[in-house]
Order: sequence, then structure tokens, then C-alpha cells
Amino acid sequence: MASRKQQIGAGVVEFALVFLVFLTFVLGLLDFTRLLYTWNAAQEAARAGARYAAVCDDTTRTADVRALMQRMVPAISTVAIDWSPAGCTASSCESLRLRVTGLQFQWISPIVGGERLAAIALPSVTAESTREAMRQDPLSASLCAL
Repeated sequence: MASRKQQIGAGVVEFALVFLVFLTFVLGLLDFTRLLYTWNAAQEAARAGARYAAVCDDTTRTADVRALMQRMVPAISTVAIDWSPAGCTASSCESLRLRVTGLQFQWISPIVGGERLAAIALPSVTAESTREAMRQDPLSASLCAL
């Protein structure tokens, strides 16, 4: 028959094993929610960047658009704006498509007995804005001064 000390010791070992699995699951879940948050924030930043580019009506301000978007999601590094039709001027453009590429997500949850996971590339995020939205906002002057 096992003594009381042996039973307590077995309970502590069982708790440690179960807690390790539970903690790994919780940390993985938190990391996955961070991934979804980053993806959603990148979509919102793309939409805000497309609106900024459309309202400010300037086909040459890609750096300003990227700076605005980086305030929302600092990990954004590459922004491409395609004005339609190609080669249009600020007064003749009909729409624009803004694309964020190269967004990386770094996992922070440790894997038991393993190394830190490498960063993964998120799919590109796209937002569009039409000519109807360009310069229609009475507050656009203050927005474009950013």
C-alpha cells in the first residue's frame, strides 16, 4: 500500500504534467488571437490609407500613406497604390487600389522543448476607393495636412 507522501508526490507530478499541457494550449490560443488582431488591424490600416490617398487626391504621396498606416500597424513596411486608369493624374483618376504586402507575424508562445517559431508572412491586404470619395469630405484639408 502506498504511503500518503507517495500519493501527494504523484498528485504533484500529475498536476505539473497537466498544467504544462494546459499552459501550452492557453499561450497558443493567445498567440492565435494576436494573429487575428494583427490581420484585422492591417485591414483597417489599409482602408484608412486608401481613404487618405483618395481624399488627398495626390498620386505621389505613397510615403505619407505608408506613414499614416504605420501609426496604426508599425509592422507595415510595403505599400503599393495602383491608380486607375494607369498613368492618370490627380484630377483624372477614377479609383485606386492599395495593397499591403510583406507583413510578418512573430509567434511569441514557446514550444515545449523547441526553439522559438519563425515569423510567418501574412497574405497581402487590399483596400479600394473610388473617385466618388475623392475630395468629398469637408474636413479633407485637415486630413491631408498630416
